[in-house]
Amino acid sequence: MPDSAIAETADFDVGSIVGGLRQSRDVLHNVRYRGPVRPPPSREAIVETLGQLTMALFPAHYGKLGNGNGSVTPDMIDDFVAGVLKRALPALVEHLRGTLAFGSEEVLADEELSRRARSITAEFAATLPEIRGLLVSDLRAAYAGDPAATGYSEVLLVYPGMTAIIHHRLAHALHRLGARFLARYISEIAHSLTGIDIHPGAQIGGSFFIDHGTGVVVGETGVIGERVRLYQAVTLGARSFPADETGTLIKGRLRHPIVEDDVVIYAGATVLGRITVGRGSTIGGGVWLTHSVPPNSYITQAQTRSNEPDRQG
Repeated sequence: MPDSAIAETADFDVGSIVGGLRQSRDVLHNVRYRGPVRPPPSREAIVETLGQLTMALFPAHYGKLGNGNGSVTPDMIDDFVAGVLKRALPALVEHLRGTLAFGSEEVLADEELSRRARSITAEFAATLPEIRGLLVSDLRAAYAGDPAATGYSEVLLVYPGMTAIIHHRLAHALHRLGARFLARYISEIAHSLTGIDIHPGAQIGGSFFIDHGTGVVVGETGVIGERVRLYQAVTLGARSFPADETGTLIKGRLRHPIVEDDVVIYAGATVLGRITVGRGSTIGGGVWLTHSVPPNSYITQAQTRSNEPDRQG
C-alpha cells in the first residue's frame, strides 16, 4: 500500500469501524446465510450462460463461430449446439451451486448442493425443446400481431418483448424446479435490459406477445393463457398485501390476476388482485380493474369509473 494511503487512514479509527461492522453482522442486524460462505456467480457469468442457452435455442440467429469465420451454417448446426451446451450446462451447474443455498432454510453440505445442482440442470436441459416450441409460438404471435414487423428475424433479434419472454421462459423453468434465486436473477437481468418486469413464477401460455413493452409488470402468481397480447405499461399486480399478527406480509398467497385465452390489454391498464379476465376480452388503455369480468368483455375507462374504487385496496 502506498505511504500516502497509510497516512490517510491514520485520520480514521478503522479498528472501531471494523468492530462495529462485526457487531452489526453477528449480533444486531444479522441477515446472513448461516452455512459456509459461497460467493454467488457474477452477473457477467450468468449473462454469458444465458447467451449460450439462447444460442442453443436459436443457433441460426444468435450463433457465432469463435474462429472468426462468421455465422453458423445449416450443416454444422447440431455440432455447434452440442458445443454450446457442453459449455452452458456445466456453467449452469456452478451457478446453481452458488445460489441454491440462498433459497433454503437448511444448511446444505457441498455434496448435497452439487447433487441438487446437477439434478436441476439435467431436468432443465431436458425441457429446452419444449421451451423452444413455446418461444417459436411467441415469435409467430409477435410477427402476426405487429404490422410494423418486417420478419421473424427482426422480432427475434430486436424486439424487447421477445428478449423478455426468452429470459422468462428460461427463468420460469428454473423457478419451477426450485432454483428460485437464480430464476429471479435472470428475470432482473431481463428487466434491466428491456424495462419489462416478469416474475419467474408467473405462468404464461404460448403465443404471448408484448408490444413495445416498456413498463410492463407481471406478478409472481399471475396466470396468462394462450394468445394474450399486452401493450406498454400494463400491470398485472396485487391489490392488497395481507399481514400476520406481527405485521409481516404473508407470502405465497395467490394475489395476481388470471388472464384467460385471447385477451388483449392495452397501454397503461392496471389489473389488480386475484381476479379473472375472461377469454376473448379487451381491456382498454388506462383502465384500473379490480373485479373479474366475463368472457368477451370490452372494458373502457368510462365503464370502470362508476364502479371502481379510487384507490388501491
